[in-house]
Amino acid sequence: MEAVLIVANSARMLAQAAKNAGLKPLVIDLFADLDTQGYAEDFRQVSSLAEQDLAPVVDCFIERYAVTHVIYGSGFECYPESLYYLNNRLMMLGNHPDVFARQLDKQAFFSTLDELNIPHPEVVFSAPDCAGDWLLKPMQGQGGVGIKRYRADGGTNAADYWQKFQVGTPLSVLFLADGEQVQVIGFNSQWSVRLSETQEFVFSGLINSCDLPDAHKTEITGWLKQMVPAFGLKGLNSLDFIYADDCSYVLEINPRPSASMQLYDQDLFVRHIQSSVGATSVAESPEAGRLKPPPPRGYQIVYAERDLIIPDHFEWPDWCMDLPKPGNMCRAGQPLCSIIAHQKNLQLVVEQLLTKQQLIINKLERF
Repeated sequence: MEAVLIVANSARMLAQAAKNAGLKPLVIDLFADLDTQGYAEDFRQVSSLAEQDLAPVVDCFIERYAVTHVIYGSGFECYPESLYYLNNRLMMLGNHPDVFARQLDKQAFFSTLDELNIPHPEVVFSAPDCAGDWLLKPMQGQGGVGIKRYRADGGTNAADYWQKFQVGTPLSVLFLADGEQVQVIGFNSQWSVRLSETQEFVFSGLINSCDLPDAHKTEITGWLKQMVPAFGLKGLNSLDFIYADDCSYVLEINPRPSASMQLYDQDLFVRHIQSSVGATSVAESPEAGRLKPPPPRGYQIVYAERDLIIPDHFEWPDWCMDLPKPGNMCRAGQPLCSIIAHQKNLQLVVEQLLTKQQLIINKLERF
């Protein structure tokens, strides 16, 4: 395999990883950011990940480059049928569309957790009668978009479900799977940002370090050893969970490479491919828990505070990524760019991310 097709809402992370692995990434995404174009062998910008928008571009890439494999990233939660189309046209590296679709079936997902005795916040699939602090969550949500606090007088639709709000620390774990076995890559701290009254849980950033006790890391690894064969997970995935009062509660599985992938030194892109096709076992080795932890790194999305147009000849600092093209309109609350920070410990990473975020906002305000 020389060329690989990469399709995502925003494909920069996967295009960069493919390029670093010596492959030629052919990219389809919604933004065609400057750095994405730089990593791509060729790229096409589409208006959505719907099949009708993807099909002509996929056909073009297959005809021109004879590409045979595809890797998908974020954005297919609302377009699962597009994954079936891609799987029919190319060899899919990562979770099969059936596996992906099972994660969107929240009744089946939480029912499986119950069968495995894995704790999660209470969920219901019709409006709750009892008083309490409930969240209204979209079945096909991603990155916290669309999650809001439930009000009995508010509107809902058939694609929503209700989950009891659980106070605690949001965390995630990045892991590799081969359908049967699992290897934990790392546990991460993560946080959300409040963009509006109806968008207060939107994913904002993460750090490849957390204060979760080792006993809980062992417990969650045990849960993953049950969940991977139960769901047939393959490749890179991440599990979101809440830690509170010495207990952990599962929220969801992201059945695709997540943003935390870029915070680890290992060649995770190649391992994603290998574990997807069964080239290597990902069984947890006895030494895995004793490996030297990675240096603290953080990733954060910078959201626009107001409507702005990206100036011509704007010089982005070298620690910025996902760089919009000059002339692009970024509406208030939309992603502006993302940033990476490296420091000696978790707290210093948090501080550096905040400093860099303010620097880039201030720089844009001067135009």
